[in-house]
Amino acid sequence: MPDLPTLKPVLAGKAVLQGKTIRLEALPEGHLLHVMGATTTEEIKAHLLAAGAGESSVRPAGYRQWFIAGGDQFSVVHLRALSETLTGCAFISDQSHGRVRIRVSGLNAAQVLNKGAAVDLHPSAFPVGSTAMTLFGHISIQLTRTGSDDFELTVLRSFAESLYEEIEEAALSQGAERLVS
Repeated sequence: MPDLPTLKPVLAGKAVLQGKTIRLEALPEGHLLHVMGATTTEEIKAHLLAAGAGESSVRPAGYRQWFIAGGDQFSVVHLRALSETLTGCAFISDQSHGRVRIRVSGLNAAQVLNKGAAVDLHPSAFPVGSTAMTLFGHISIQLTRTGSDDFELTVLRSFAESLYEEIEEAALSQGAERLVS
C-alpha cells in the first residue's frame, strides 16, 4: 500500500520572534471557511451561533465574500450545520487546508507591516476589526487588525514560509529575537 500524504503544519519549524515591541508567531492551523453569497457579516455570525461555532471570527473578503477563521479544527458536524443554515443565501468552501494564519503583535507591529503592505494601518484609518485584501511585497494576503497592536495575516499555504521569512527580517530589525522552544 503506498504511503498516504500526511498533513504537516507548514510553519511548524518556525521560531516565535519576540522583542520588547514586536512579536511574530504562526497561528494554529485551525479552520478557515470561505463564505460566498447574498448575506451579511451579522447574519453569518448569527448562523455561527446557531451552528454552535460562535467563537469564530468573521472577516469581509470582497463583494459578498467572507472568511470565517478560528484556531480549532471545524468539525464536520459544525460545518454541515452551518452549511444548512446558510442554504439559499450563501455557499461555504473549506479553505483550512490551503491557507495559513500568522500573528504580528506589539507596539511596532504596524511599523513592521508597513515595510511590506500598502495599507494605512493608523488606528483611525484601520481600526480594530478592519480587514483588507492586499499585498505584502509580492504576496497576496488578507490583513486583519484583531487588537490595538495585534494583526493577523492569512496567506495561501504555498506562500506562508516566504511571507514568514520576510516578516522575520522586518521584526529582527525592530529588536526581536528567536525564542528557544
